[in-house]
Amino acid sequence: MPIRVAIIEDHDDFREGLYHLFKTTEGFQAAGKYSSVEEARRSLPEVDVLLLDIGLTGQSGIDAIPELKKRHPKTSVVMLTVFDDDRNILRAIQAGADGYLLKKTPPALLLRAVEDAAAGGMPMTPFVARQALELFKRFSPAPPSDVALTPREIEVLTLLVQGMNYTMIAEKLFISFETVRNHFRHIYEKLQVHSKAEAVAKAIKQGLV
Repeated sequence: MPIRVAIIEDHDDFREGLYHLFKTTEGFQAAGKYSSVEEARRSLPEVDVLLLDIGLTGQSGIDAIPELKKRHPKTSVVMLTVFDDDRNILRAIQAGADGYLLKKTPPALLLRAVEDAAAGGMPMTPFVARQALELFKRFSPAPPSDVALTPREIEVLTLLVQGMNYTMIAEKLFISFETVRNHFRHIYEKLQVHSKAEAVAKAIKQGLV
């Protein structure tokens, strides 16, 4: 089954180029393209991955993440932007972004990143990943003292920290993809985080894995 991808991007040429890439690449389905959050809000279908710009006309991509995640809880929202500054990276991850890529990412790496996001991974441009980890080491609030992850939750979180996506974790532990999702829902609630990136940063900072 092809990976369904939608794009919210206000630069016409870049948006059309992305749409053509996913439309013409085997294993992917270009499911929608929008120039603004407001336009997408009217007709965004259920997709596996949403590529979302930050500096949009109208509502910013970061401000739209919570609503988009609430409306489409099974969609991985991946930022695709020119902004590589601490403020935007931190705000996007805190808002619940499932990945953060720069627009200069080569097409082949972008396709791979979208595959990873669809499988439950958290793709990030390497430079951004380093910044994100440092930011959360400095600014993440400590989790409540009564946080108690089960042995299985620690196991799946450890595998995520090691770079595995949901599909890989499911295969390694001989459990279903949906069971992995459920484990992470419980982990997010206990750690009081909203994204895979936050969970990884907090797990490392607090010595949980």
